[in-house]
Amino acid sequence: MSLAIIEEQSGRLAEYARVPIGFTVTEILDDHGIDAMLHGREATPVPIHTPYWKDYDAYPGGRPADWSSRFDLSRWVILVAYRDARPVGGAAIIGHDPRIDLLRDCPACALLWDLRVAPDARCQGVGSALLRAAEAHARGLGARAVRVETQNVNVPACRAYQRNGYRLECVTHAAYAELPAEVQLIWRKSLG
Repeated sequence: MSLAIIEEQSGRLAEYARVPIGFTVTEILDDHGIDAMLHGREATPVPIHTPYWKDYDAYPGGRPADWSSRFDLSRWVILVAYRDARPVGGAAIIGHDPRIDLLRDCPACALLWDLRVAPDARCQGVGSALLRAAEAHARGLGARAVRVETQNVNVPACRAYQRNGYRLECVTHAAYAELPAEVQLIWRKSLG
């Protein structure tokens, strides 16, 4: 089965949102794991006692359908990965936009706002293909680097970013008032 990655119009975010972003948290990166990743080493995550469901779309304003009411999408590129006409993944990348916090201090950066792969398509190269496509679009927007944010509870994403050449750039404890146990992780990849 072949994979086709198509740039979609922001008006088609409903198609994009058909791909779920949720996942079950079964392990986290503690300070030792984060330190390993900061130094470019493979991290050993710590299992948690009670697994739980994490769904970024469930947070207020987090659903793709909400983006246009919160942001100017004119600098966004929306990519959807299709396998046999079925959406199996998506990526949203933002060119330089000083209104976006994670871009203010890096005018040469683009921001990977969202990356999602359907549960039954995970670990099949869809995420890596979307990262490569997003990076190509970032270059087209004039970016020299890509940043992406995740958290210590999203171990699969951290592994994927590291495997695809991203370097852990910044670690912020207590970045999320509503999620005090989560640690914000900012990754960066040079496109030069």
